[in-house]
This record gives sequence, structure tokens and C-alpha cells, in this order.
Amino acid sequence: MRDMVWMYAAVIFLLSEAWRVDAALSRTNQITLENSTVYVVRNAAFHLGSEANLTCSNKTWNKMLFIVWTIEMKSIKPCVISSDNSRSDDDCIDGKSLRNTSRNLSYLHIPNFSERDVGVYKCESVYSGGNDLYVIHVDIIVPPNISAWLEPTGSEMTAVCKAERGKPAANISWSHMGNIMTVETNSPDGYITVESRLKLLEGMDTANLSCAIRHPYWDGEKVVVLPQNYEKGYFPWLYVIIVVIVVILAGSLFFAIKKLITLRRCRQSVTPPSKSPPLDDVEEVEPYASYVQRVNSIYNSSADLFT
Repeated sequence: MRDMVWMYAAVIFLLSEAWRVDAALSRTNQITLENSTVYVVRNAAFHLGSEANLTCSNKTWNKMLFIVWTIEMKSIKPCVISSDNSRSDDDCIDGKSLRNTSRNLSYLHIPNFSERDVGVYKCESVYSGGNDLYVIHVDIIVPPNISAWLEPTGSEMTAVCKAERGKPAANISWSHMGNIMTVETNSPDGYITVESRLKLLEGMDTANLSCAIRHPYWDGEKVVVLPQNYEKGYFPWLYVIIVVIVVILAGSLFFAIKKLITLRRCRQSVTPPSKSPPLDDVEEVEPYASYVQRVNSIYNSSADLFT
């Protein structure tokens, strides 16, 4: 009886070990299956107006079964671009296309990258032995508009350097040390304005005062030298007064010339027509004419007598 008990115990032990081995093998297969799927989340950013290329697998096209890009952009509803060995589909219809590199690697091409192309690009590529899943958050790089000026703040002077509506935010530094305050402002459309204010100490030499602005859009930095005699908010009243005086004088001269021409025309219209010669002059001429006629008649009579 005791031998039978030991036999049953041995059988139960062997069965439990077999179940444990099967469970381990099952877990191993599950891990292998999960490892055949590559899941990647990353960010990408492209310059405004550039040619953008996105990849989601390092497998060549001859090993690929199919690839599907699902694109979620702000400007339009989600669209799909896909391709397999037999056909290609594109319901985005905005210039994006699937292409292959010289090594036969597939990628998504975006021509003339703009704000409307910003969004989330999800890609699934299936190949022999597994598949790749990529989620790419795509953004745009836009250079800011830069400016700098001096402005009075009470009895002191403040230098201001501004990088407006850039993406991402710019970085501003000063050539002079001092009390610096930098503020970033985000607009509703995602653009960022950075304004840096340097409070100038009394007697500080501003002859070479400048600010340097760095941004991913530029290879280097942009240096802005602050003007010496310009203050934002200062209105050049002297120049305005001079311009107003010149305009008034020009207007007065114009109306004076116009009035002179009008008076001259009025005088010409009032002048009486030229008078006919006086009657006395006619009477003085007529006796001479009668005398000439009488002399001629006497001469003619004398001529008749001799003929």
C-alpha cells in the first residue's frame, strides 16, 4: 500500500513538472511573438518650405508585404496612403507619396512642407517575420521676425530684443550684462514670441549694444545692433512740424498762383475790342485821293488835245 502511495506521488510530481515546462514554453513563445512587433514613438520637425521624408521601417521593399500610413492633420480629416505588391491607394491627394530609396527602402515624401502638414503620422509596415508600428509627431520649424529698440522706462533706459512668431521658441542673449527679463508668449496657432528686456545701468556705453538670437531654422545666430538715437514710442514731432509747415506753404503758393491766373483771365475778358481808325484820319486822306484823281483827269485832257 505504501508503494502505491509513492507511485501516485511520483506521477503527480512528473505531471506538475510537465505542466510547468509547458507553461514556460508558452510564455517564451508569447515573448517571441511580442518581440516581432516593433513599436516606436518619436518626434520630427521640418523647415517651412522644405522637402520632408518619413520612414517607419528598415526593411527593404522586396521583404515588405504592405505598408499603411494613417495621417491626422489639423486642416483636413484623417487620410490614408498605402501600398502593397499589387496596388497603391491615396485618399489624401495633397502631393504626399510613397517612394523608395536607392537601397529599396520605403519612405513617405512630403513636398514643400507647410503648416497644413503638421500632425500625427501613424505607420504600419508588415514584412516576413513581423511588423513595425511607428507614431511620428510632425511639427514645423518657422523662423521668427526679429527687431530691437531702446525705450525709456521712467528715468532709466531699457533695451528690448524681440523674436516674434517663431516655432519653436528662439533663444536671446545680450552683449552687455545687466538686469535681464525674458518673457515667452504663445499664440493660439502655436507660434511663440520671445521678448527680452535689458535694463541699462546709468552711464552704460550703448555704442556696441547688441542682442544675439538663436533658432533651429538658422545655421548660426542673428546679431541685431540696437540703434543709438531711436526709442520705440518716441514720435519725431520736430519732423512732423517741419512737414506740416512745408505742406502749408506749398498749399498757399498753389492757391496764390491759381488766383493770379484767374485774375489775369478775367482782365483779358473785360478788355474792349480794338477801335477803328478815327474819322479825322479818313478825311485827311480823302482830299489827297481827290487831288490825285483831278491831276490825272487834267493830264488826260491835255493828252487828248495834242493827239
